[in-house]
Parts: sequence; structure tokens; C-alpha cells
Amino acid sequence: MSDFLTAAVFSDHCVLQRNKKICIFGEGEDGMRVSAVLFNDRNEILAENSAEISGGHWSVALKPLPAAAGCRLEVSCGAEKRVFSDVAVGEVWLAGGQSNMEFELGNCTEGPEELALGDDPNVRFYYTQKNSWKDKTFFENERGTCWQTWDSQWKNSWSAVGYFFAKKIAAELGVTVGVIGCNWGGTSASCWIEKSRLEKDSELRTYLDEYAEALKGKSVEQQCREYDEYVAVNDVWQKKSTEIYAANPQTEWNDILKVLGPCPWPGPKSCKNPYRPNGLYECMISRVAPYSLRGFLWYQGESDDHKPAFYGKLMREVIDQWRTDWHDDSLPFIFVQLPEHRYRDDPDFRNWCMIREAQLKIWRTVRNTGMVCAMGLGEYNDIHPRHKRALGFRMAGNALGFVYGKVQPESVENAYPEEYHSENGRFIIRFKNAPDGFIFREDRSREEKRVLMEKIQKNETAENAGGFEIAGSDGIFHPAKIALNLNGLPENELHVYSECVPEPFYVRYAWYNYGPVTLFTRNGLPVTPFRLSADGTFPENSGSSGHAEIQQIMVTD
Repeated sequence: MSDFLTAAVFSDHCVLQRNKKICIFGEGEDGMRVSAVLFNDRNEILAENSAEISGGHWSVALKPLPAAAGCRLEVSCGAEKRVFSDVAVGEVWLAGGQSNMEFELGNCTEGPEELALGDDPNVRFYYTQKNSWKDKTFFENERGTCWQTWDSQWKNSWSAVGYFFAKKIAAELGVTVGVIGCNWGGTSASCWIEKSRLEKDSELRTYLDEYAEALKGKSVEQQCREYDEYVAVNDVWQKKSTEIYAANPQTEWNDILKVLGPCPWPGPKSCKNPYRPNGLYECMISRVAPYSLRGFLWYQGESDDHKPAFYGKLMREVIDQWRTDWHDDSLPFIFVQLPEHRYRDDPDFRNWCMIREAQLKIWRTVRNTGMVCAMGLGEYNDIHPRHKRALGFRMAGNALGFVYGKVQPESVENAYPEEYHSENGRFIIRFKNAPDGFIFREDRSREEKRVLMEKIQKNETAENAGGFEIAGSDGIFHPAKIALNLNGLPENELHVYSECVPEPFYVRYAWYNYGPVTLFTRNGLPVTPFRLSADGTFPENSGSSGHAEIQQIMVTD
């Protein structure tokens, strides 16, 4: 029975999802029967079932089980048997997206401290292999993937955000947490869904059309050859740029280009290029679906800032695609709202504002989604914030609220405008998830901050409130002042005004790619960026006018 295979995601140390049906799956010869048995650490049967192979695939469902450790999974077909030891039953999450989800534990600010821990954080990790083309080595390499424990020499390569999320969940719930890493730096959301989802929409189809146009007249062999040639050139370029940065970490991107010439990344459009539409859905997502899990984590959007107006549609397709593949349209989907960021030499295109706005709308309109605002955690001139613990813990807090019910959701969710109107020269906004009011912070000297906080505590207006702008019907924005924590008014109410705008029509906060992050709720979470208008429309100059080329070292293997 050489055709009998369990999916590569099953290995020693794997984590199975507790309190849900456990799906064990793989491939084999039609008509044969596959049996799966899970034993506890006393060699007692916890669950067993069998199924017949059909269409070259099989799937065995085991009954829901409580958390357990030290288990053994045996999967048999005829005379063949696969045995997996040290299996845990706990919580499983898939961590998807691009480079900020991929960003390794060993490279984040808190990494050295975490890696030096003597105690096992009860987290395990499975990385779906990063191979974007199903050639003869694809399946061979996939068989070499496996679940890793804290004893693994490769734990420094785990997703930092995924790790900190899992560590917090494991500590709070007292169970083993497994993370399936399924991410790739620099990828568009269009890489993570099937082709038919892009074909059905005229705007999303542009992702396919652009690739098709570039591939006209090129055979698969030519595409593969050109991509392999690019990889060789890119490897040399990236190695040299790494050496320059190591010698002088303050080196500017333009200086690198002057020395080395144009960066070859992301390479020619090709059937082998990982950034092609649908490619990583085929080579990564489909290889682990439908492994039983609690939900999805998602940190992505930076590489779709050239088409910010389409992002809402695109992200909805990702959510629906993955839920469909896992046969559960209610699976929780927790995602990151992009932080502040801008490269030093680029103008502020305001395209990330529109990505954030789309993400906020997704959270408010798609059920069983959770949004974690990353404002206040971004970096100027670096698309990769290196502090990952705070974000991972924010995501865990979100899950503990709306997924696990361990805390009140409003205590771990970001505040956003719920009701608003213009009155007496002020834009008056009431917020959701701000029952205890706000804290205003601004980058000033310590003495200035002390005086400012005294004013706020005395219910006085905060002058020069960073990040707030207001406009009349002419759409010309002016820096605005805010009043908050006012006597006799609801704690969640905020007033925005300016002497320059006697009749406010538009108001916006943090409507830039990078700028001050000043408004927080009293639980320390940032208020989401927003824009509002009296009639729901916005002037053209409040949107995107272009996008920046990514300035980063991209690891492609």
C-alpha cells in the first residue's frame, strides 16, 4: 500500500483540537479502509473510527475530546500503520498572512529573553513548507515537515506574533496550544484564495489579468527557467545587502541601491513565483485544510496597498475561502489592523488609511471576526515592527474575550465611532467599547504631558490634539482640538472642533500612514483610526494617491 499517506501535518508532537470533531485525513487507493485510533498515556482508547478511501482521498472523524497530553495516534490501512507519539489535545490556531506574521521569534525585540526561558510555555508549532511550485521535490520536502516543541532547535524561527498569542492562551486556559504557520513575506491576499474567487469580480480579476498579460507566449519551462535565474541573482543581492546593513544598520535604502543597483525582488511573474495569485493557496493552505482547529490569525495588507479600494472585497474572500475549506462558516478569524508606518523618503500616500478602514468594516460586518488595532506599535522607516509581544498579547486578549468568553469583549476590543453628529460648531462622537472614557497621549516633554493630563483630569479641553482634523463642506481639513471626559456627558463621548471650521462637516483621526497615535481607552488600547462625514461621503483628497515600493530584505526560502 505505498499509496497510503497521512497528510504531512500529522506527525509526532502534533496538537489536536479539543472539544470539536477531530479530522484525520490523507491519500490512498480507492476502496481501501482507513482506521484511526487515539490512545491516552495509559494506553486506553480515547476515540476511534474508520472510513473508506474515495477519489484518492480519505478522512476519518474522531469524536470531540477534552484536553489531554502524552497521547498516541495510530492510523492504519491494510497492513500499513502510521504511529504518532506525544500527541496533545488542546487548542489549534492557523497563523496566516505576510512578513509581519512570518517575522521570527529569534529576530523580534523580546526574542532573546523568550528563547532563554527554562520553562516550557506549552506551545507547539507546525510550519507548512514554503515551496510555491509543486515540482518533484515538493512532496518529498513536505514529508520532512513536522510539529516542533519548545525543545526544538528551530523554535527561533517560529512566528513571533503566533508564539506570543499561543503562550498567552496556553497560560490562561492551561492547555497545550498548537500554531500552524502558513505565511509568506510580501504576499498579497490574492495569493491565499483559489482562482475562481478572483475571476468572478471585475476588480479582483485585475490580479489575474496582470499576471496573464506578463505570461503571454511563455511556456511553463521558460517561466521556471527565468524564475530560477532570478533566484540565483536575488540570493547574491540579498546577501550583499545584508552585509552592508550589518556593517552599518543606519544605511538608507537608496544608499543600498546606489551600491548594488536595483533590488531584483520580487522577480519575474511566473508560475513558480510565490507572489502569483492563488499560488500559496494551492501550495500551502490546501495542504493543511481541513486540519481541525479553533480559528485563524491574520496579519496582512501591506502588500495590497497599491489597490486599497479593493481590499475589503479581497479580505472577505480570504475569510470565506478558509471557512469553506474547513467546512465551518463560523470559525473565528482574528486579524490585525495595520499599524502606523511610512518610509523616510516617501510621501504619506494615505493608502494604509483605506486598508485600515476596510479592516474596520470587515470586523463590524462579518460575523465571528475579531480586529486588533496595532496603532502605537508601528515603526517609522521600517515596515517590520520588532516589538511583537504586545501585539501577540492583544490578539490573545481578543480571543479570550470573543472566542473563549473568559473576559468581557468590550474590555479587550478597540473603541470605534458608533454615533456622531455635528452641533454648535462641534463634531460630537460617541464610541463603542469605551465605557470608562479615554486617555489622551501626545509626544511632548514630560512637563508638558503632566500639565496636559491635569487639564484632562479637570475636564478641560486638550489643546492641539495630535491626529485630529476637521473640515467644513469645502473638504479643506484643519488641525482640530478635542474635548473629552466632560462633566455631565457620557464617558464615551468626544467633541472635535476648530475655530477655523464654524460648521463641521468632516472629521478624521490618524488619517495617515504614519503619524501620532494619541487616543486610547482607559484599558490602554488605541482607538481605531477613522473618518466621518455628515452625509457619508468624503472628498477625493482623503484617499490614496499612490503607494511605496517595499524596502525590505525578503527571504524567499
